[in-house]
Amino acid sequence: MQEIMQFVSRHPVLCLAWIALLGAVLFTSFKGFASKVKVITRGEATRLINKEDAVIVDLRQRDDFRKGHIAGSVNLLPNDIKANNVGELEKHKSKPVIVVDGSGMQAQDPANALIKAGFEQVYVLKEGVAGWSGENLPLVRGK
Repeated sequence: MQEIMQFVSRHPVLCLAWIALLGAVLFTSFKGFASKVKVITRGEATRLINKEDAVIVDLRQRDDFRKGHIAGSVNLLPNDIKANNVGELEKHKSKPVIVVDGSGMQAQDPANALIKAGFEQVYVLKEGVAGWSGENLPLVRGK
């Protein structure tokens, strides 16, 4: 115990950084557990699409969407979702909704906004379209 106290007294900045990182990891973990939005793998997404008629919401810009998207995807921007301007998606509130972005990193906030808008089952695709195409799963061009 005395060795730990010596280390802390000699390296206070390092110890504070370690505590801050630990706090950030714990916060992120608890936030993920408490969220109603689940992060799913490509296999789970495929099952939801094929078995439960899931709707895919692609958050990328229109140009990126046209270059390649998951078949049947609806292209909505995060700002539209936050403004509750979901258009044709409104009729799918009881179906599973899979939110997809380029890398899976920015889909959480729009997914939470969909939960607040009354959608019952909202998921985020882990690694987004990059992970989907990385496993050579089909993408559709155009639209």
